[in-house]
Amino acid sequence: MSRLLCSNSNPVTENTMRQAFKRFNPFMVGLFRLGLGWAVNFWPKVGGRIMVITHTGRKSGLRRRTPVNYAPIDGDLYCTAGFGAASDWYRNILANPEVEVWLPWEWRRGRAEDVSQDPRRIPLLRQVIIASGVVGPMVGVNPHKMNDAEFDRVTSKYRLVRIRLKERLSGPGGPGDLAWAWIPVALVAALLLFGSRRRR
Repeated sequence: MSRLLCSNSNPVTENTMRQAFKRFNPFMVGLFRLGLGWAVNFWPKVGGRIMVITHTGRKSGLRRRTPVNYAPIDGDLYCTAGFGAASDWYRNILANPEVEVWLPWEWRRGRAEDVSQDPRRIPLLRQVIIASGVVGPMVGVNPHKMNDAEFDRVTSKYRLVRIRLKERLSGPGGPGDLAWAWIPVALVAALLLFGSRRRR
């Protein structure tokens, strides 16, 4: 899941969703750092397609990471700021559009831009919501059942973002940078298993 979506009809629900995503996002980023981005995306019809955007804080200048749902369309990646223009990561990419994206199997540079005024907004955004799995319908945005007028009304404050992919990246600081943690875990598991068998 990600901070992509929230109902804009109930401020209490929106605040609840904000807090839930704020707590859940570090866990999602952690899974990517452990090399489990592929597992996070194992069942996209349910859990959605998820990537991590690395962006630069507009005030702090620090690197930030945010997991978002996305849809690959015509070689670009599309995602949405479901909390609207107030979303921190969205405001950061407006200030500095150069980003990095962690995908299930690769790490790329990219350039983000707001395309909320694109005449194709509704079909593009519909694809992003479909790519969010159960999250869309869960918060009241059902892309399969809503007609264009209803869909446009419910998602009126959503910001649509396109990321044009650039070169592939590798090395330290990317997804899987904590994959080494599996080594001590595997050693401890092996020792416990060996000890258990010896006691028998």
